[in-house]
Amino acid sequence: MNKLEEGDILSLQFEKRNGLLPVVVQEVKSKEILMLGYANKEAFEETLRSKYATFWSTSRNELWTKGLTSGDTLKVVEIRVDCDQDAIIYIVEKEGRGACHTKSKKGTARTSCFYRKMNLTEEEGELEFIEK
Repeated sequence: MNKLEEGDILSLQFEKRNGLLPVVVQEVKSKEILMLGYANKEAFEETLRSKYATFWSTSRNELWTKGLTSGDTLKVVEIRVDCDQDAIIYIVEKEGRGACHTKSKKGTARTSCFYRKMNLTEEEGELEFIEK
């Protein structure tokens, strides 16, 4: 038996990707994917402590808890770890208007960072907005 894949001991593989693991964020009720972020060990431990989705900002090189500035926080209700223990899912309840830092044409926070879809019938890979 492979203890990493089949065992019940948490052994996140931070060293695989220079200390960062990808974190998919999914809304608990709708099952919608809200965003993708990255967690280092410190961000993961802060998420466990606070129960709010906390990440390592790769653009600012600092720890950040989603929504502390905007008020659009993400309360973690469940955490899932993949088979290789090198990717995480935070299943969350949204506390606020949206999850994305961008705004819709109406000026409101977008529910998800995945607000565009590819038109697969176009050779150019044209993007279509799927605003709600």
